Amino acid sequence: MPQTPPAPPSDDTNPATAAASTTPAWRRHRGWGTAIALLVVVALVGGSWYLIKRPAAGRGPGGGFGGGGGGGGAPTVTVGSALAQQRQLPVTLDALGTVTPLATVTLKPQVGGVLTEVLYTEGERVKKGQLLARIDPRPYEQALMQAQGTQKRDEAQLQAARVTLQRYKTLLGQDSIARQDVDTQAALVGQLEGTVIADRAAVASAQLNLEFTRITSPIDGRIGLRTVDPGNNVTANASTGIAVVTQINPIDVQFSVPQDRVPEIMRQLRGGAAMAVSALDRTRSDTLDSGRFSTLDNVVDVSTGTVKAKARFDNPQAALFPSQFVNVRMTLRTIDALVVPVTAVRNGPKGPYVFVVGEDKKARMRLIKRGETTVEWVQITDGLKADERVVTEGGDRLDDGTVVALQGDAPPPGGVAANKGATTGEAGGAAARKVSPPNAEQRQRILDSAAGDPEKLAQRKAFLEAIDKGDPQALERWQQMSQRRRRDGGGPP
Repeated sequence: MPQTPPAPPSDDTNPATAAASTTPAWRRHRGWGTAIALLVVVALVGGSWYLIKRPAAGRGPGGGFGGGGGGGGAPTVTVGSALAQQRQLPVTLDALGTVTPLATVTLKPQVGGVLTEVLYTEGERVKKGQLLARIDPRPYEQALMQAQGTQKRDEAQLQAARVTLQRYKTLLGQDSIARQDVDTQAALVGQLEGTVIADRAAVASAQLNLEFTRITSPIDGRIGLRTVDPGNNVTANASTGIAVVTQINPIDVQFSVPQDRVPEIMRQLRGGAAMAVSALDRTRSDTLDSGRFSTLDNVVDVSTGTVKAKARFDNPQAALFPSQFVNVRMTLRTIDALVVPVTAVRNGPKGPYVFVVGEDKKARMRLIKRGETTVEWVQITDGLKADERVVTEGGDRLDDGTVVALQGDAPPPGGVAANKGATTGEAGGAAARKVSPPNAEQRQRILDSAAGDPEKLAQRKAFLEAIDKGDPQALERWQQMSQRRRRDGGGPP
């Protein structure tokens, strides 16, 4: 009888298979999850590296902005630039000031009575001694007449007493009258003389009260709003008064200067230098008036470390209004300095630096030392020479050695084809850099801002004439002014 062959060994008898069958499913899939996570991290790192290092949108085949060169060339960036130049740089001090009138007078009645007339218009300019209002004078006219009558009566009595005294003296010389009578009469004359003096004072007081019924302006200035109407009864030295007169020509501006600047200001004052001060509006774009430094206070405010100062302005156009807040720009002195536009200077870990454009059209980072600063210019004391070209716009896209193209340069061959892929933002930026000459309204605004200073007015007229003639420096300065105003949100200058 044939024997049945033995059955093949079961998989459960295989140790490896048996061990795998006993391993949980989640542990078998954990290795795959770890591998997938590592792949995702590698993909993210690689993608980030690619986004950072890839050529920017809008570059040509050579990688250049605004029209790159042929393939394989170094990337170029279009930048704005300016030449470092030697010029007179004003050393200025900026502060916040308050317009303070030289005199503010509240017109208060000196006598009481009915206000019969108001002879001024609210807000008008008044002159010193101008009649502004009148109080009913009749009671004071009567009081004056009464005082004058009393004076005349007492003067007549004095005259009679003097005649009698003279007669007594004659009789005394003839030994016809007692000396006691003469002395008594002399005493009466002295008494009447005192009475007459008192009468004269009473007359003068009555005349003064009568003059007080005419309310006049004590200063030249601008009168405010009326607080009392005709027909009302006013009292002497009322707290409110009938109006306020403020002197506005000239007028002062009070501001504070840092205590570190006090020695320099005192040197200028001792040397007799007239330090110019300008009052600017809130946006610092228009000059309201130009004046001169007047004086410093005699003590330092320990809470702020500043000293109060005053500047005086003629204020012919009444552009400065009492208690108005203005921006003060004080010129301490003027120095001959090597300067670059403010936008050319940047700050780095090693200090301030600029990008210098060489003849090879490469921007090189160079550390500098800066000195005095104005709104438009920065003094360079070390690290730069005159007529070197520095980058003023587009520096945030530069590295040391980046190839640049200057605004206004002709595009290289193939630039049109290379720029077909440029972004809309880059094209909009190139269009924004084209600045048209100032129009009639802008010209008038430039001239009006220097109306109070003949010297500045002449300089601005010369500046506009230079623009009309196509002077490169004037056009470059106008372009910088326009771009700065757009960046600050103020629109065209």
